[in-house]
Amino acid sequence: MAFKSKVTASISVAATPSTITPTVTAGTTLTLIGLSLANITGANITVSAKLNKSGGSNAFLIKDATVLPGGALAIVGGDQKVVLEEGDSITAYASNASSADAVISYLI
Repeated sequence: MAFKSKVTASISVAATPSTITPTVTAGTTLTLIGLSLANITGANITVSAKLNKSGGSNAFLIKDATVLPGGALAIVGGDQKVVLEEGDSITAYASNASSADAVISYLI
């Protein structure tokens, strides 16, 4: 297993959520060990992140959580981990376009 990270700058709004995880290829799993969403504006925003399973099931990891200006929200980390299998992804969006950055850490 190798530790990796990925940054997605200026995530989109709900109409077109940003995919913030890399593609999980056949026969592999990705263990998400950290996920943070940071407010990069001078106003309050809300952020959401959703686990999208390849079979069509979706579940929010966080929905419409307020993040203050200059603040960040750690959604995954510490004792919480999320395992992604082939075809799974995590998408995120903010209340305003280009108002948040996403940072993930994972094992593959």
